[in-house]
Amino acid sequence: MPKLPPAVSSLVRAGPSTARLTNRGLVSVVGLQATDWLNGILASTVPNPPTGHFFTAILQAHASTIPILHDAFVYSHPTSNGYILEYDSRPPITDVDPEAEGHSIPVPPLIKYLKQFVLRTKVKVRDVSDEYDVWASWGSEREESWETPRKWRWAEKSNIPEQLWEKGDTPWGNEPLVLRDRRGVGMGQRRLINKGVKPPEIGTHNTVTEEDYTIHRIVRGVPEGSREIIPGASFPMEANLDVMGGVDFRKGCYIGQELTVRTYHTGVIRKRIFPVALHEPNKLLEEAGDLIPKTPTDKTIKPLVLDAGGDIRKPRGTGKLLNSVNGIGLALLRTDHLEAVDKGGVGLVIGEGPEQRRVSYWYPDWWPRKAEEQAQ
Repeated sequence: MPKLPPAVSSLVRAGPSTARLTNRGLVSVVGLQATDWLNGILASTVPNPPTGHFFTAILQAHASTIPILHDAFVYSHPTSNGYILEYDSRPPITDVDPEAEGHSIPVPPLIKYLKQFVLRTKVKVRDVSDEYDVWASWGSEREESWETPRKWRWAEKSNIPEQLWEKGDTPWGNEPLVLRDRRGVGMGQRRLINKGVKPPEIGTHNTVTEEDYTIHRIVRGVPEGSREIIPGASFPMEANLDVMGGVDFRKGCYIGQELTVRTYHTGVIRKRIFPVALHEPNKLLEEAGDLIPKTPTDKTIKPLVLDAGGDIRKPRGTGKLLNSVNGIGLALLRTDHLEAVDKGGVGLVIGEGPEQRRVSYWYPDWWPRKAEEQAQ
């Protein structure tokens, strides 16, 4: 658990917790060619045979700029040769204003998107959302027993990190329909269970709200779903999918691979999603009292020069607040602007007049840092 200011840590539920997650869709993909077919669509390597779970990204075909469509968990199917994909099932976002920072693209329902690639392939794609509930649990020794120190490889030119797992390991687990959530340290596990049935964690964990789960994600810097990993708003790496293990930069051809791999090897990541807190505009987060839970109508985050020595290039377009709960949230921020913030001459604000809030970000302690950065 990262060291957090008191105003933030007071929001986090203590002890083992479990929550049922709504707005999650499930798609079954089974058949003789399920593995090869999915391997050509998903940004992660699909295990063959399907004996382990994993996290991935689904990118759009024929993308010339921004390829991301969905983030998804993939479970090995418990009874058939295939998989179950879990994703954000909320209605597609249709904001297509190209001038708006953080704008999105029209997104087809996942099952419709997948079916266009079936053609004569021996796979069967169907919606199984009405068969299972999705539960998340965290905070007990069982959910933490398999956590291991993260290892990273860095791209030579872009400095983009990728997770390294031991050869032959199944880091996301292989227990039927129970997935170890390795997107961030301490995230716990996810479980698919028959609709209406209570998970076994009910007897040992506190049953909490989905809002508590969202706070649990935010403090660890883990975005999820189309409201935070917005289609058309960022590359996979800007949405932390590289850090969270959702992209394999070394697998063969898949939809959206060319632009993603080129960015990994030669690109520059100018934005990332960070956890943030909203508080009084004239104080630092460490000095602030209660956070301000009400989010301003305008979610654009702007720089504010605090002293004569403060300076920032291209002051417009610093970032966008993607989601917030009780005064904390996730925001897409320009990393070069954060350098100016760290020096103290510039702050970040959201809103105007009486709605204005100070925006403070933090760097989750599990995120990758090179040895020279850790020594500072």
